[in-house]
Amino acid sequence: MAHPKHRTSKQRRNKRRTHLKTTPATLASCSNCGATVKYHTVCPECGYYRGKLAIEKKVTA
Repeated sequence: MAHPKHRTSKQRRNKRRTHLKTTPATLASCSNCGATVKYHTVCPECGYYRGKLAIEKKVTA
């Protein structure tokens, strides 16, 4: 296995990592209730996914 000949400086390490940032999640509005939802995820408010009921939500009153 390869071993580093010299120690990598903090500046060189950080320069290499500049492209490793995360992108913000893509958000959409629920077609059933209008809540903001992450893509490809069941709506946490109503339980619908792509216009169909995916999970039953308890009604809390």
